[in-house]
Amino acid sequence: MTRSATRWAAALLLLLLGLTAGALSCAPGASARPVTAVAHPVALAAPTPPAGPKGPTSNPGDNTVTVHVGGNKPSSSVTVLLAVTILAIAPSLLLLVTSFTKIFVVLSLTRNALGMQSVPPNQVLAGLSLFLSMFVMGPVLSKVNRLGIQPYMHGTKTRSQAWTDGIKPLREFMLAHTRPQEIALMLRAGHRANPGNTAKLDLTTIIPAFVLSELRSAMIIGFVVFIPFLIIDLVVSSSLMSLGMMMLPPVSVSLPFKLLLFVLVDGWGLIVTSLVQSYHTG
Repeated sequence: MTRSATRWAAALLLLLLGLTAGALSCAPGASARPVTAVAHPVALAAPTPPAGPKGPTSNPGDNTVTVHVGGNKPSSSVTVLLAVTILAIAPSLLLLVTSFTKIFVVLSLTRNALGMQSVPPNQVLAGLSLFLSMFVMGPVLSKVNRLGIQPYMHGTKTRSQAWTDGIKPLREFMLAHTRPQEIALMLRAGHRANPGNTAKLDLTTIIPAFVLSELRSAMIIGFVVFIPFLIIDLVVSSSLMSLGMMMLPPVSVSLPFKLLLFVLVDGWGLIVTSLVQSYHTG
């Protein structure tokens, strides 16, 4: 059989198979071909355009514009920045706006009155002064935290409101322990007019006046502490002169008597009690 005859035989075979399949599908017992239903198109609603951003709010009578993004609560980065700033200026605040300076000066003068230049050491006096200052300033710092720091951290007060309300207890503390003469001195030195009331005084005037008043009070207390020890030195010096012991240093003889007197009268307790009671912080 040739190649062309083979092709014609294959084509004829395929045609017979197709006719046989069509006959079987048209037979009475054959199952009907499923008809797919065509869904009618449903009309879709037009998309809603997005709402535009709210415009900034401005305060009447002020040129500033305030945009509230996430409320008034400060972010974590702002909180960390404020904490680092406070830690950086903490030594200056401790020396200038608290009772630390007065307490430390009085304790140092007491040590000098006893005739001991390095006992107790400066670290001990500074630590004792620090904790006594925390004890004295405790109510004031609690008010500062309640009125200024916590409302600002929770976003209930703005930065300016928190500063105004938070600094008020500290201003009242410094003004209560500052002499009017020192305030007048700072006003005259700065060529400023006398304000109508103390609420109009700036912190740049109150802080140095407060420090000067604290130093003056510390010097007065130191003078009172020096008097009994000076009397002991005079008595010991006179006794040594009358005995002809001019080559014996009077300090080496008077120091034991000073220590004995200071311990018998509970000197540290009296001084600490007087320092704490000199402040009225409630």
